[in-house]
Amino acid sequence: MREYSPDLTPAWKRPKPVPEVAAEPDLVVEVAGTEFCGAVVGCEAGTVTLEDRFGKRRVFPLEPRGFLLDGAVVTLVRPGRAPAAPARTASGSIAVPGARARVARAGRVYVEGRHDAELVERVWGDDLRIEGVVVEYLSGIDDLPAIVAEFGPAPDARLGVLVDHLVPGSKESRLAERVSSVPDVLVVGHPYVDVWQAVKPSALGIPAWPVVPPGQDWKTGVCRALGWPENTGAAWQHILSRVSSYRDLEPTLLGRVEELIDFVTVGGAA
Repeated sequence: MREYSPDLTPAWKRPKPVPEVAAEPDLVVEVAGTEFCGAVVGCEAGTVTLEDRFGKRRVFPLEPRGFLLDGAVVTLVRPGRAPAAPARTASGSIAVPGARARVARAGRVYVEGRHDAELVERVWGDDLRIEGVVVEYLSGIDDLPAIVAEFGPAPDARLGVLVDHLVPGSKESRLAERVSSVPDVLVVGHPYVDVWQAVKPSALGIPAWPVVPPGQDWKTGVCRALGWPENTGAAWQHILSRVSSYRDLEPTLLGRVEELIDFVTVGGAA
């Protein structure tokens, strides 16, 4: 019997074949027929998830000729199975499957408030447990010299302190200066009025953090400016829920937290 192709469309009417491109993470494409352009952040059977430069994510079907790459029409396909990359923690460190939490070190990391502690736990929690580092929060740092003296830092019990709004001339900078010469103590900080600002606006889908006029409670002012209910506890839970990894945080905070973890763990005993 003579075999016939199931496609009876004349060859001159068939669309020209286009390249197939694997939908690898971070590949930037434009969706054909739309103005949506984004990077690949996920690919499942039959769909691809793209994230635009504002952090907005949308899911599209993996249709033939459905995307543009550098202006050329392509067909995105699901990436082939490759050797699995090492799993990563939320902080970007290589995960250690099945690792048990280490006995807590004598050293500690202190942060100003509960929100700071929850944010550090969300991103660095796995790392902290493996390293045996405990993070505790203070109710402000007005008594920082007394807090340091009560802790009693030593070479095998170092103390790291993360301070909000650590900028020249601030109250926080003056307090930090008073303990800067104490051995086995490291005080670092970020420039933000509150740790909320250390979350990238793009993670929340806002263009920028609002400027709150002096004299207003900063967190309440932020809620008001963004049109959120003036419930700072609920607002923080919303903010925290949008943080999934270090990519959602400003580098200024990332560097300071990593610095404190290194300081507490280097040379310290469990």
